[in-house]
Amino acid sequence: MSLRSQLLALTAVFGLCTLSADAAAQEVVQPLPPAAAADAGFDSYVAQLAAQARAQGVSAATVSAMTAGLTPNSRVIALDRSQPAGPPGSGFPPLAPYLSQHIDANRIGGGKRVLAGSADLAQRIEAQYGVPAQILIAIWGHETNYGSVKGDFDLARSLASLAWEGRRRELFAQEFIDVLKIADSGVPRSTLVGSYAGAFGNPQFLPSVYLRLAVDGDGDGRKDIWNNRTDTLYSIANYFRDAGWRAGQPWGVGAAVPAGFDVGAYKGEIASPVCPRVHERFSQWKTVNEWKQLGVQPLAPIGDSVMASLFQPDGPGTRAWLLTGNYRVILEYNCSNYYAMSVGLLADEIVK
Repeated sequence: MSLRSQLLALTAVFGLCTLSADAAAQEVVQPLPPAAAADAGFDSYVAQLAAQARAQGVSAATVSAMTAGLTPNSRVIALDRSQPAGPPGSGFPPLAPYLSQHIDANRIGGGKRVLAGSADLAQRIEAQYGVPAQILIAIWGHETNYGSVKGDFDLARSLASLAWEGRRRELFAQEFIDVLKIADSGVPRSTLVGSYAGAFGNPQFLPSVYLRLAVDGDGDGRKDIWNNRTDTLYSIANYFRDAGWRAGQPWGVGAAVPAGFDVGAYKGEIASPVCPRVHERFSQWKTVNEWKQLGVQPLAPIGDSVMASLFQPDGPGTRAWLLTGNYRVILEYNCSNYYAMSVGLLADEIVK
């Protein structure tokens, strides 16, 4: 399974962010498998995972150290199963209240302070990856409030528990093996803590993401996304470049929509194979110039030839935006319009 498929499948539990309604509505919670109802099979299952880890190159010493005495964490399983769900076609809560809660003075002020203290670093990262620093900082702010809330669940125990529970066994089993690979590289187990679903560090990467995309930004031989600002921001930038960020384009801009304009008349016609409940809310793609000809006016600089989708989530007479392909890159980090909009707008506030 590809990294992107894993991330999209894990949207409901990725990081410490509050699950939004449009992401949550995609998952139908299944009954707990009978095989996971008793603790008797856990040791046997962990032994299978240990064998797979050794087969993938993890040393016997690390496997032993990371699996000795593991027990299933019932709280982790309960938290995973308590994620909200809604039937396909159900309505979406309004966006405006979510934005007011998640783009507050604390996050804006914290982001401004990080940016002010990272001027040279920001220039280097944007020159190398093409991603503006305020976007990276906004991700950091939303994921862990700039490192202040990173989670304290033992990753090995959490991931083993979720894999054993079985609802998404393939995904969590490989994440468990990958966290053993990280430990095998020299990261102590005491550092390998995070959210109940296995995300960790300042940017709340999953183990598979860390192994593939984490960056040693300062050249000290470590990829320290737990305590090192340089490594954290370089790693998020590498993630965004890998997901297709286009340098020189905004994530989106506010738009003035004429009175009586029927956004629904331009509804997108292509069904997305991933996160369909999220993507079904977007309009057709048109150039900014084509939107202008229809009376939709951008409220910030954006090139006439840029392809954009019109988004007015709370209905006629409310705020609207023209979203570029870079907005879809933010969705790759967490497939939720609530999350992606709050990241983009927080980034804008950070540089005001």
